[in-house]
Amino acid sequence: MPKKALIAMSGGVDSSVAAVLMQRRGYDCTGITLKLFDKEDETEKEEKACCSLDDIEDARNVCRKIGIPYYVYNFKDSFRDNVIARFIHAYENGSTPNPCIDCNRFIKFEKLMRRAEELDFDCVVTGHYATVEYDAERDRYLLKKSVDLSKDQSYVLYSLTQKQLAKTVFPLGEMTKEETRALAGELDLINARKHDSQDICFVPDGDYAKFIEEYTGKTYPNGDFVDEDGKVLGEHKGIIRYTVGQRKGLGLALPAPMYVKEKNLKENKVVLCSNAALFSTELLANDLNLISVDKIEEPMRVKARVRYNQQEQPATVYQLDGDTIRVVFDEPQRAISKGQAVVLYDGDYVVGGATIM
Repeated sequence: MPKKALIAMSGGVDSSVAAVLMQRRGYDCTGITLKLFDKEDETEKEEKACCSLDDIEDARNVCRKIGIPYYVYNFKDSFRDNVIARFIHAYENGSTPNPCIDCNRFIKFEKLMRRAEELDFDCVVTGHYATVEYDAERDRYLLKKSVDLSKDQSYVLYSLTQKQLAKTVFPLGEMTKEETRALAGELDLINARKHDSQDICFVPDGDYAKFIEEYTGKTYPNGDFVDEDGKVLGEHKGIIRYTVGQRKGLGLALPAPMYVKEKNLKENKVVLCSNAALFSTELLANDLNLISVDKIEEPMRVKARVRYNQQEQPATVYQLDGDTIRVVFDEPQRAISKGQAVVLYDGDYVVGGATIM
């Protein structure tokens, strides 16, 4: 009897080709799309966002074409509690969230994995660009970068546990994006030339503050912009509207460029600084998940990223306890932001990652 694969299908080209590749490997495949939220207006297609009704129809069309069953799972409650609520809480508490990491962690590789086990599927498959390998010598599953480094998504997958990695397949890890689109074109899949989703699915227009105010019904009061010495420079329009490192959109006429350094929640102030003052050489991070090792016993040389699109930077990591690490960079890094992930690499393999404090 062939093994059973549950394919998480977003309606995009990547997950569609992943389904085709698993079919070719001999798996009995079932496609599913996760219904995660309700948009107020589905009449306008948001080309840069995912999870719309059009995406569901595209995924259904692909499954029909390649001859596999297709279902839509309603995970809206879990998404609201584990992704949207965390997103809002982070902004309200001065952090910069990464909802895609939370969605992978709490929805795709927790709730969905559990559902797959309940239905006796052997694995969960997604269209992420990364690779899972098993190291028999260490008896550990490893997360490796995609061969297409321009599309590598290992950064947003660092939270995967050993149990989850053992049941996860990323068929696109050994392919380039061009190869993926070429195969979809050969098969005449409806989404072969579809744009990649780029924005946060529940904030497709990128206006995070507007979304938070409409979703919560709250208003966030104006306050002072101040410099590092506390001198008032002007008035901000609500503390949730600003992120560390931001320069544009401050609405101030200043003699020299200034950037958001931090947010003082207690006093409702946004602290501004020069570009040079944004740089720091170390960070603390908690909620640690390690993949390639069980524990960092001694100071470990790694390369680290503190945001998705950043080039990896040489650093030394120290594990302070079971949940916390200290990362010291060889060179100062710009705008390290509370709430973002720091992900550690040893060559092409993910050592682990944590949330910046």
